[in-house]
Amino acid sequence: MTTQTLETVSEIWSEWRRQKLPLYLFLTLCFNLVIAPVVYAASGNEFSRTQAWSLGLLGLGTVVLSIYLFFVMFVPEKF
Repeated sequence: MTTQTLETVSEIWSEWRRQKLPLYLFLTLCFNLVIAPVVYAASGNEFSRTQAWSLGLLGLGTVVLSIYLFFVMFVPEKF
């Protein structure tokens, strides 16, 4: 590997350590790989795969928002 490649990898690594949002979004999309087929199977093929993906992401977003609001209500001094 060249020095430029190593510098690029170290820059990406340092950015990843500071910014967690892209990692969380990636993990959410990976988790949706598990959720979407379950939604698709439970719907009895009434939904398309795109709708199953969308419903999975909507459900995950709702759960995440609920957890966030729960912590904001009971631990407001951190926010």
